[in-house]
Amino acid sequence: MKPDYNLVWVVVLMVLAQLTAFYLVKDLDWKWVVFWAYVFGSCISHSMTLAIHEISHNSAFGNSKAMWNRWFGIFANLPLGLPYSISFKRYHMDHHRYLGGDGIDVDIPTNFEGWFFCTRFRKFIWIVLQPFFYAIRPLCINPKPITRLEIINLLAQLSFDVVIYYLWGVKSTFYMLAGSVLGLGLHPISGHFIAEHYMFLKGHETYSYYGPLNLLTFNVGYHNEHHDFPNIPGKSLPLVKKIAAEYYDNLPQYNSWIKVLYDFVMDDTISPYSRMKRQLKGEVKQD
Repeated sequence: MKPDYNLVWVVVLMVLAQLTAFYLVKDLDWKWVVFWAYVFGSCISHSMTLAIHEISHNSAFGNSKAMWNRWFGIFANLPLGLPYSISFKRYHMDHHRYLGGDGIDVDIPTNFEGWFFCTRFRKFIWIVLQPFFYAIRPLCINPKPITRLEIINLLAQLSFDVVIYYLWGVKSTFYMLAGSVLGLGLHPISGHFIAEHYMFLKGHETYSYYGPLNLLTFNVGYHNEHHDFPNIPGKSLPLVKKIAAEYYDNLPQYNSWIKVLYDFVMDDTISPYSRMKRQLKGEVKQD
């Protein structure tokens, strides 16, 4: 349980890669802007959201320098185009403390999502619209007062977006925003949203994925390991599995996030309702 300082340099390189991409797409035809937004920008953007996930656990600088992590999260957020980092941290800590907690864990779909997105076509649309539902769900389920850091995150993001538009125009701005929306919707990496906690097998609430896309996602696929030891950086989660193989090797697991998306749509027994929801008892402490 120690910081992963390599995370800092990886995030810096990802930000520089996106800045380079913003410059390169500014004069392309629109069809190529859309193409590169999906093929390249979406991968970097989704990977960056998972870098922010790591930073939310203070993996960049450690728990003793929590504010360094918050500022670095705001920096990592910049090429996404939409303010995300600070709010994500607040809600994600609730997800770990109160997994499946009714009215607390906003990773749980709303009753409307479970009721409406119940056919194969509607479930497909739900996957496409996942960024939208992840954005509005906290406001519906567990709205929180806005904090000073969230305002700073918003102002920093708006300033960055204005600078990108001023320097390189509408195509670069579109590429930035489209990459984030596409990367979090109908995209192979987005399979992790469903793979992590949807109950494809009754009695099993959390699942790990051990496929190659962990290389792009800071090992978020090692999800049982992550929930057992949330203060261990993603870089070290494969070592956790190796050390404690007898606890993980025999659990249900995935090797393809694309297959998870396919099975979610095609399996009529699975829907947004396929989550464990708990009625919490006692005192609830939220960020």
